[in-house]
Amino acid sequence: MVLRRWLTVLLATASVVAFAAPAVAAPDPVPAPNYAGFRLVKAIPGDPSTPEITLPAGYELVPGAQHQVASRAEYYSFIRGPRSEAVTVTVDWPRTWIGSVIATDTRLAVRRHAGAPYRVSFVVPVTWSTVNANQPTVQVWSMLNDSTASGVHWRIEHNDPDRVAGPWTSVPWPAVQAASVINYMIATEAVLQDSGLAAEARRKGHFFSLMGFETNNVLHPDNPPHWHLAYYPGLTYGAAGAHVPHFWVDAQGKTFYNGMDIQGQGRSRFYAGDPAKIHDPSGALVVTLTIRADGGLDVDPPAGPRYSITAPDGDFSHGVDVSRDGTPWRSVVSQDYVKIGVLVTQVKDHQTTQPHRTTVYRYDALTGVLTDTWPSAG
Repeated sequence: MVLRRWLTVLLATASVVAFAAPAVAAPDPVPAPNYAGFRLVKAIPGDPSTPEITLPAGYELVPGAQHQVASRAEYYSFIRGPRSEAVTVTVDWPRTWIGSVIATDTRLAVRRHAGAPYRVSFVVPVTWSTVNANQPTVQVWSMLNDSTASGVHWRIEHNDPDRVAGPWTSVPWPAVQAASVINYMIATEAVLQDSGLAAEARRKGHFFSLMGFETNNVLHPDNPPHWHLAYYPGLTYGAAGAHVPHFWVDAQGKTFYNGMDIQGQGRSRFYAGDPAKIHDPSGALVVTLTIRADGGLDVDPPAGPRYSITAPDGDFSHGVDVSRDGTPWRSVVSQDYVKIGVLVTQVKDHQTTQPHRTTVYRYDALTGVLTDTWPSAG
């Protein structure tokens, strides 16, 4: 009897083992997509329009109005799919001649199709981890000093009215503000050098950052018109304790508001007469920035002297004056010819009888990459 029960249990167990479903291996994880952006630049600006874009199997356009953007001068788009160093994109754009195709800061080789004058193909690397990581494709700026180790990292944004996008399409073109911001930054860079603020930042392994605003990048709707004189207590833009002022400028280029972001503390708001103090992580005072009643800016190093940036005729786009401890010191005028890629700056030193010092920066008008500086920095 016992033997019979034992055999019954054994046979039942064998049956379960024999007919159980086989183990299934877990599927391999689906790799995250990679991204690429490209800008189609018209040979001649015209009414905004949308081209037809053909991609290989497995690739698609990133949806959303912020990823497919048309302006008078260009159309930019982002695609996603498996990582690849060479993905062929074909574009048909009826009645629109494509002059150039840009990816990051490179002009891509373009193949034109016989019998189809408005069709082009090009190869783009799909290697970016996110769309935001590929913002350089749509940004046109020149790095006048690209070393944070120098104590001053700064760039000039080149804003073209034919490239406006996003919120800038519904407001008048900010020509005065764009020119004023460049004058401000040229003057401020001179102040940072002369005052010793740049040297002290360099000694500490910190840096100041000078930046303006851009009018074509809907991934970063950089409005209203403003500029930055920021301080980073480290050698990267991820430095803890960063102070990032946003100086808003009006239709005459006058500064009227400073929204200063302090990492970990949110935004502080300053108006004319309000001293905005920047400290390093140890609590030491770095500099005090105060908007003037005339729309200019006072820059006060801890040990002085005070530098005051003003506009001789009240319009900061025409030029700015800088006084040091109340005495005229420098005058700055500039002109950015964005269509041909030439930025001309003139600086007058009031302490000497020398003429204006003129610097000509030549840059790729479609990428902002500097190609020549005269006189040469070397």
